[in-house]
Amino acid sequence: MARTSRERRLNAAFVRVADTLTDDYDVVDLLHTLVTECTEIVDVQAGGLLLLDAQGELQVMASTTESAELVEVLQLAAGVGPCLDCFATGEQVSVLDLGATDRWPAFSAEALRRGFRSVHAIPLRLRGDTIGTMNLFGASIGALSDRDASAAQALADVATIGILQQRVSAQAQVVAEQLQRALDSRVLIEQAKGAIAQGAGISMDESFAVLRRYARARNLTLHALAEAISNRALPTSALTASFGDEKFRPAAPPWRREA
Repeated sequence: MARTSRERRLNAAFVRVADTLTDDYDVVDLLHTLVTECTEIVDVQAGGLLLLDAQGELQVMASTTESAELVEVLQLAAGVGPCLDCFATGEQVSVLDLGATDRWPAFSAEALRRGFRSVHAIPLRLRGDTIGTMNLFGASIGALSDRDASAAQALADVATIGILQQRVSAQAQVVAEQLQRALDSRVLIEQAKGAIAQGAGISMDESFAVLRRYARARNLTLHALAEAISNRALPTSALTASFGDEKFRPAAPPWRREA
């Protein structure tokens, strides 16, 4: 019974990831869906994801919690960590006990301080090309099972194929431009999260949940909604008025006119 339930969850996760791959899909939403589904399937506490930008630098593009994002930022600033090793080799990197390793001391210390005891890094790769990595953080000591590691890699592969689907010609330019657009969206989304959190007195994690829920209820991209908030075309109070209402299904936003 447990195996059947897990298989159903995994199948549903593949559907949700694939469902974001529309003709004009939102890369940021795809990556958040990927990391959220992986953390739930393999039963870890948090996840974060790094992708290359147009300049060939890794950037934090998605995370399930602010704590995970801060650890990822520290890893990038220090220039060392399991996710960076994973990116360099294109292979999974597993750390069973962060408190028992002398590798990446700054990364390990910050991860431990935030309650993470283990980490598993998954490459986002297609054939020999790695475009990013995903970190899965556990609150307990131990490695992922082979089954969980394979499931996380399979989900990451689906997302990677989606990102690179238009890579038939001028592949480097296509990837760079697409990931740069995602990075630009990320900046707008972070600004919108901050505005919502400050206006409603909620956490950054909660503000992102509000933002994403509002966007999905209205069939908007996160970029479009964040841009409207940043341009003051939509007040943050419109998003937080029904925060916590599971039946929340708002009408079309006032700044979006019908053709």
